[in-house]
Amino acid sequence: MKLDYKRTFFIGLAFMSISAFWQMYDSIIPLILQNTFHLKETLTGTIMAADNVLAVFLLPLLGTLSDKVDTRLGKRMPFIIGGTAAAVCSMMLLPLADYKVSFGLFAVALGVTLLSMGLYRSPSVALMPDLTPKPLRSKANAVINLMGAVGGIYSLILISTLVGKGERPSYLPVFAGVAFLMAAAVVLLVITVKEKKVAAEIAEKYPQEDEEYEATGGKLPSDVKKSLIFLLASIFLWFTAYNAVTTAFSRYATTVWKLEGGGFANCLMVATVAAILSYIPIGIVSSHIGRKKSILIGIVMMTACYLGAAFFTVYHPVINIGFALIGVGWAAISVNSLPMVVEMCKGSDIGKYTGLYYTFSMAAQIVTPVLSGFFLQHISYRTLFPYACIFSVLAFFTMSMVKHGDSKPEKKASALENFDVDD
Repeated sequence: MKLDYKRTFFIGLAFMSISAFWQMYDSIIPLILQNTFHLKETLTGTIMAADNVLAVFLLPLLGTLSDKVDTRLGKRMPFIIGGTAAAVCSMMLLPLADYKVSFGLFAVALGVTLLSMGLYRSPSVALMPDLTPKPLRSKANAVINLMGAVGGIYSLILISTLVGKGERPSYLPVFAGVAFLMAAAVVLLVITVKEKKVAAEIAEKYPQEDEEYEATGGKLPSDVKKSLIFLLASIFLWFTAYNAVTTAFSRYATTVWKLEGGGFANCLMVATVAAILSYIPIGIVSSHIGRKKSILIGIVMMTACYLGAAFFTVYHPVINIGFALIGVGWAAISVNSLPMVVEMCKGSDIGKYTGLYYTFSMAAQIVTPVLSGFFLQHISYRTLFPYACIFSVLAFFTMSMVKHGDSKPEKKASALENFDVDD
């Protein structure tokens, strides 16, 4: 059984377009809110958190809805096409509102854009497990994550080259560039991936084993449900740790390590590059040693680095090694966690369980900036890495309780085939 990397690449185009949008959103929208509409930090932060709050409720609903849809294009494609079209149209009103200094237009356009992006996030991510045999989903998810990283880098390049100087430069070229990528990616996806045809081929060639669900009236068996609860708790906990560091690190680096200017970005860039380079190798390794073991190794790596970083009172180049390991550890977690979640469900519920994954990850990203910020403000900035370390350790213990959702290597026809190299 081999992964169709070409098809997986095309499936990943939807996630690439999503990642390109969110990188632009996180980078530019706060600047517009503060420099054009002169909003304070608290209100700006509240508006920026709106997408996470919306996602907690919207993504599971739309994931479940896409499970039940059956059209000529398939289950997920109508959501991907409709959501992309609506998002591209509404997001182009944002730079117009910025130019006209119209907060009313900006607020309406932003609301429609966030709803449109939420419309197809779960369906686009669910497309991969729909069209990939279970044992190959970690490898496929590695490709999807890599595509997402490419989308983010694309937006960063546009921002660095097309945004002019001054307090209120024109952001229209960046929005247009991202909108073009989103539209082109989805058009190419629709042309190259015939969802309904591929899904039928996968179902025929690799029938899913849903007998245990049928025996329990279509519900999760109690032991599988227990594993799912522990896995979702783990997702919440490691996002609580990781997101605390990523959201506060710029302030931490300037306050504690006395880094000046944009020097803090080097550490984050090291972690990002390390993650990108390790996505594909981790997907391959996970198919051999298992998803759970890979995730636990990733948690241990990140916990050790959080703990080590807490002892540095000034910046030292060796810190970059720690951030590289954090990037690799995070890649090991992100490549394997979603496939473990959808492994526990039957084929007709993939969208629903994809939505659950995002519910818990987004909930953590709502809670942790506030909780970690409280400790930073009222105790010390030095609490950041111990805070991340504690939640990472908790994630290790909850993850160790997960007994289902691991990959099942394909059985070889003969003992000699165990010496074959699949990739």
